[in-house]
Amino acid sequence: MVSFLICLLILIGGYFTYGKLVEKTFGPDDRETPAVKINDGVDYVVMPEWKMFLVQLLNIAGLGPIFGALQGALWGPVVFLWITFGTIFAGGVHDYFSGMLSERNNGDSIAEVTGIYLGRTMQWIMRFFSVVLLIMVGTVFAVGPAGLLVELIDPKHVGNGGIFASTVTWLIIIFAYYFIATFISIDKIIGKIYPIFGICLIIMAIGVAFGLPTHGYHIPELWSHFYNMHPSHTPIWSFMFITVACGACSGFHSTQSPLMARCLKSEKQGHFVFYGAMVAEGIIALIWASAGCAIYKVTGGLNTGLATALSAGQPAAIYDVCIKTMGTVGVALAMIGVVVCPITSGDTAFRSARLTLSDWIGLDQKKAVNRLKLCIPCFAVGCFLGFGQAFGLLNYTIIWRYFSWSNQTLAMLVLWCGAAFLAQEKKNYWVAAIPAVFMSAVTATYFVMAPECLGMIPALTNNTAVAYPVGIIFALVCLIIFMTTARKKERA
Repeated sequence: MVSFLICLLILIGGYFTYGKLVEKTFGPDDRETPAVKINDGVDYVVMPEWKMFLVQLLNIAGLGPIFGALQGALWGPVVFLWITFGTIFAGGVHDYFSGMLSERNNGDSIAEVTGIYLGRTMQWIMRFFSVVLLIMVGTVFAVGPAGLLVELIDPKHVGNGGIFASTVTWLIIIFAYYFIATFISIDKIIGKIYPIFGICLIIMAIGVAFGLPTHGYHIPELWSHFYNMHPSHTPIWSFMFITVACGACSGFHSTQSPLMARCLKSEKQGHFVFYGAMVAEGIIALIWASAGCAIYKVTGGLNTGLATALSAGQPAAIYDVCIKTMGTVGVALAMIGVVVCPITSGDTAFRSARLTLSDWIGLDQKKAVNRLKLCIPCFAVGCFLGFGQAFGLLNYTIIWRYFSWSNQTLAMLVLWCGAAFLAQEKKNYWVAAIPAVFMSAVTATYFVMAPECLGMIPALTNNTAVAYPVGIIFALVCLIIFMTTARKKERA
């Protein structure tokens, strides 16, 4: 319990100390923001600071800080360190710069921002990568909740043919909602209901935190469990850093931050909205990771009980934690967690895809007809994938396994983008460059030995002797290239 409390205090303190340092390094000023200057009443809308914080939290969270943290707890309390320091020094920096660089460039999507600071080639790569990733995220976060709603609301269908029709029905309803939320003004639906669900997400985490000690569960201490507790002996580096993404550092956040960058009344709100939301997500992840470490049986020093719970699936594991820590009250909150949270990430994923495409081709989104021109093809692809999955005609599970790696690769690129901006402005670029180097090593190491990447080659599967040196060399090469470019800019 002491380890948990120390990490919690470090997270809170990090917001007020390192978060302020990051803000000071960037240098927000009193210039007119895109929300005030453009204000099209659709995507560029001034919103209250507290509301932007809650919307941003729900945009970047979804099930990420819940399920990712539970998966990360398989490695034991050592995951507390990644969640705590990853949030402060990597995730918070990533989210702040992705939001503020977008704000400085008229609220442009992250692909356009990356192009400005890392060049045209990277811009084209990021454009394609972002749109594909966002539509895939939106589709998966439609199919998943549709199936869960069948089980939660109409359990009699489970186990017979009725589940098919019901899943398709819910899929139609969810896609219809996604279309409306993507098409209309951001303050009409997202700005009104997201704060409510954001509060529910926070309440659910607080309930779990207080439920652990009151129900007799003891959070193991970091210093007495400072070893790999994964039942499969999966290496901590770099699998844990890839698994716990949203709770520490996640590239998906950079696709969402421009949504709120278009709603800031003042640049000085960025610290609370972007860095603050990431710290809040880190705290939520810390709580859920603690629950995973505390509730389940440990056999032979390994988290076998948690592995069994997770094998039953995301909803089952989340329900189990909620019921054991909050009793019957946890059922309602768990339903929000496993159904509403993914949906609130899915709709903004499609909205971000529309905005990325509009920035790409330069199509003004103030006119409804122009929004339809982008919404229709995005949802045509989404529906094709979603209903193809429901009808059993498509199976993109294998492709989805690449999401974790590609997500952290995106985070790496955005951190390098932030470092390039600071170098251009002749400011302390190490604030972004150090986590960029770290994430470069993580992603390269994972790519070499992960089963869905080069690790599909038997000789490379979990082969740390090869992957570790490759990751270090790749990170050093990235740093050398960056330093060479940065020094040229300093002399310019």
